[in-house]
Amino acid sequence: MLKLCSRGLVVWSLLLVRALAAPSFPGENELQPRASTCNTATNRACWTTNFNINTDYETSTPTTGVTRTFTFTITEVNNYVGGDGVTKVKAMLVNGQFPGPTITADWGDRINVTVINQLVTNGTSIHWHGVRQLNSNNYDGTSGITECPIRPGGSRTYSFLATQYGTSWYHSHFSSQYGNGVLGPIVINGPASANYDIDLGPLSISDWYYGAVDAILWRVNNPSNPFIPGFPGSPPPSDNVLFNGKNINPKGAGGSYQKITLTPGKLHLLRLINPSVENTFTVTLVGHTFQIVATDFVPITPVTVSSLYIAVGQRYDVIINASQAVGNYWFNVSYSSGPCGLSNNPKPAAIFSYSGAPSANPTTPGTVPPDTHCADPLTYSPVVTRTAPVASFTPSAADTLNTNIQINSSIARVFWPVNGSPMNVSWNNPTLAYVKSGTTASMPRAENVVSVPNGNTLTFWLIQNNSSIPHPVHLHGHDFLVLGASPALANPIPPTNKLRPYNPATDAASLKGNNPTRRDTTVLPAWGWLVVAYTTNNPGAWLFHCHVAWHVSQGLSIQFLEQLSAIPSAVNLNDLQPNCNNWAAYFPSQDPFHQEDSGI
Repeated sequence: MLKLCSRGLVVWSLLLVRALAAPSFPGENELQPRASTCNTATNRACWTTNFNINTDYETSTPTTGVTRTFTFTITEVNNYVGGDGVTKVKAMLVNGQFPGPTITADWGDRINVTVINQLVTNGTSIHWHGVRQLNSNNYDGTSGITECPIRPGGSRTYSFLATQYGTSWYHSHFSSQYGNGVLGPIVINGPASANYDIDLGPLSISDWYYGAVDAILWRVNNPSNPFIPGFPGSPPPSDNVLFNGKNINPKGAGGSYQKITLTPGKLHLLRLINPSVENTFTVTLVGHTFQIVATDFVPITPVTVSSLYIAVGQRYDVIINASQAVGNYWFNVSYSSGPCGLSNNPKPAAIFSYSGAPSANPTTPGTVPPDTHCADPLTYSPVVTRTAPVASFTPSAADTLNTNIQINSSIARVFWPVNGSPMNVSWNNPTLAYVKSGTTASMPRAENVVSVPNGNTLTFWLIQNNSSIPHPVHLHGHDFLVLGASPALANPIPPTNKLRPYNPATDAASLKGNNPTRRDTTVLPAWGWLVVAYTTNNPGAWLFHCHVAWHVSQGLSIQFLEQLSAIPSAVNLNDLQPNCNNWAAYFPSQDPFHQEDSGI
């Protein structure tokens, strides 16, 4: 069982701290300092000599010689009063705050983060969402895949090179633990595809639940007591939506609006993040547009929109032109009519205020944007181009991943299997331990291993969803090319709907192989299909999963075992054992709870 409510007292007097050797990268000791006059408000495309917006970061990355060091202490708080003034039964926080501290670095810096686990009974691990982790798969932070969890009272230091730039977030990857607050932003400074004057920093827009996430998960997993009668596995609406951890209480007194200041006449870079458990959002800023310059970590040719849909796990870097009259403007969140997130706060909002405006709430409410039907736009054009020979793609059983909801009446559980198998990892024996011992052939089927043995090969994957629920899917260790997806249904709920499988005769023509949208998170439509492709240029065990926390807990995941023969020489597998030894001394013998979900 996910142990997010303490039902016993475990006191640890020994804090286990150890220093981990950092992997080396070619040229890392060759200092290439950031040129102070290169990246300016009128030339954001530049970064340093030989590195700019047109640099392909998969083949060339500056190495500054700078190490950014952080320490994160994970604690739990009963009856935590959140940023809306309402008490949450159980919170788990990074350095006592939600969201956790922002990791800030420059492109080419090394990032070292020591994570200290002071939770009562939970293990933990921290995943750096979207970070490529080239040759550092052991620091990807995925419990049961790339490491054993960090035991209560233990610690671990993660170390990786910032080979990409842009906006992302970190979160725990131990069941659905991050839903209690173990998350925070990542900002890696680098070039941009359009000019701006002021970097406003990250704006995390997150769903927020007043209950403890394990209690919510227990009910989501129980087919006899769903939150929506007649729909086993259905989740509750979130209790609120927070903007960088703040909002008013939608049910009464408490909290306050998050306020962000704009400077009249200036261009502002805003880094949007959706680190939610389940809610997806469409955002608008009354009287203004967004100029999108990056999707996840991928810079794009700028495109201007009046509203922007953000799925769970996605990020957008946008530029806002403060060209309107000095005043206060609502930054509004709205929901799709489809089943991709609802909240007990029907109209979440923050306030953008021009410098010099009076301290008051905005007076113009704005208009509701078009319904996205939970559809992810696939019209973005990356600055650094890629192509895929889509005409040669013919799906087979080997590259097709099917998912559907499954009710197991014998144990009263809801699952989301992939190709008939819901993922279930072993915390004590992660995939990289199998790699180290040369025993991957004996891994249980429930580990959902998909072997991709060849290096530098473009691999195609068809994912099909035989259900009424769309899924935001995320790939670790890679950006993928989003080659196409079936159109979103306006109403996927009625039982008359059925799977619209990929049909090469009619659907192949809709695939885009010439510089398609590229990112690390996209949406698998309800009753539909999605085709993605990525190049096998990063040896390791990489999770590919739905980023709805309830669904990944219920098994909607696979792991790509990429270039198995190359992993031992590329990745420091000796790093595994000390942390795994510490975890094995705790779990299961000293842990009062058992693993009752996928573990990730």
